[in-house]
Amino acid sequence: MMERIIFHVDVNNAFLSWSAIEMLKAGSKVDIRNIPAVVGGDESKRRGIVVAKSMPAKKAGIKTGEPLYMARRKVDNLFVVQTNKESYVKYSKAFYNILCKYSPVVERYSIDECFLDMTGMEMLHGNMLELAYKIKDEIKNTLGFTVNVGIGNCKLCAKMASDFEKPDKVHTLFKNEVKEKMWPLNVDDLFMVGKSSSAKLHEMGINTIEDLAKADVNVLITRFKSMGMMMHNYANGIDDSLVEKPVPKNQGIGHSTTLPNDVDNLSDLRKVLYKLASMVGMRLRNEGKYATVVSVQLKNNVFFSYQHQKTLINPISSNEDIYDVACELLKVMWKKDPIRLVGLRVSDFTDKTYEQISLFEDFNKKEKRDKIQKALDEINKKYGNDTIKSASLYEKKEN
Repeated sequence: MMERIIFHVDVNNAFLSWSAIEMLKAGSKVDIRNIPAVVGGDESKRRGIVVAKSMPAKKAGIKTGEPLYMARRKVDNLFVVQTNKESYVKYSKAFYNILCKYSPVVERYSIDECFLDMTGMEMLHGNMLELAYKIKDEIKNTLGFTVNVGIGNCKLCAKMASDFEKPDKVHTLFKNEVKEKMWPLNVDDLFMVGKSSSAKLHEMGINTIEDLAKADVNVLITRFKSMGMMMHNYANGIDDSLVEKPVPKNQGIGHSTTLPNDVDNLSDLRKVLYKLASMVGMRLRNEGKYATVVSVQLKNNVFFSYQHQKTLINPISSNEDIYDVACELLKVMWKKDPIRLVGLRVSDFTDKTYEQISLFEDFNKKEKRDKIQKALDEINKKYGNDTIKSASLYEKKEN
């Protein structure tokens, strides 16, 4: 079996770098990357927190997330730039487009970082280490900002490698380098280990990634549930997740929501899916389509995103059917971690439905259900989306 090669490309201090480039293009004589400077929200609207900081600002003790008034106390004449979402999206797209030249499978992990599956691409691009430097330098010379490139045999190792030393660097973390390069690190540095998990690990005497890798996995599972198995795998450099190319917009319908507070219980997550299923179902039926694939995406409190999907034998379009499948996926995939974003998507459409019905099932069940759903849609279109809901769906949500 061919060894996987994964790149993780991460923009160095993205928001501050992109703001600096915009200012230089506008004629500024000062590069805010070289002075005590921060990117912050609008102080007049109570969003005045530090979003990004320059290296000189970091050395002065300024921290991301702290209020701007506190940051100003640490540095006289601190240079503050307001966030500019339009320019950030512009540079993110340009960054992504360059990466797409080198691999057919590029996963946009966030606005400033992407994974590339480079497996088997040596015949096309040659030495992978040399290619990583080429990509890094092309982005720097073309777009004006620097990136780090991490190379590994899985997404985890590639991401860990890209964080080793910054900025403007290329690092490797292949499976035969895990013990040498990753194990000596503090367990806090392992991807997906948040503050709460870190504190519990230290209480257990697990202080380094090596300690975690050698820990009894059954003890970890008892303490952390499925998260314990995942942390143990990660500490050993094991991650089988795929680099996932995004589905073109015209091949799917989806909605996602960022939650006001992190959610860490199944009941509340199901309530979110209930709302998303209603929104997705309405759009699907408005287009006269039936879906054969349902996928659920979760993003946790440390911004790690993962998703599961299910391919169906019988195409569906009702809120109830979409919700049922979504809940099945949620039950299988959720790692018991605090969730900040939930997404629901349907795809692989057909214009007609068909159903394999068992000998013991009411042959009229589906026809009755579809008629009820159509009636609900008409009422909700006329009076508002939340005017009336399916009682059976509501009961499932609450149970």
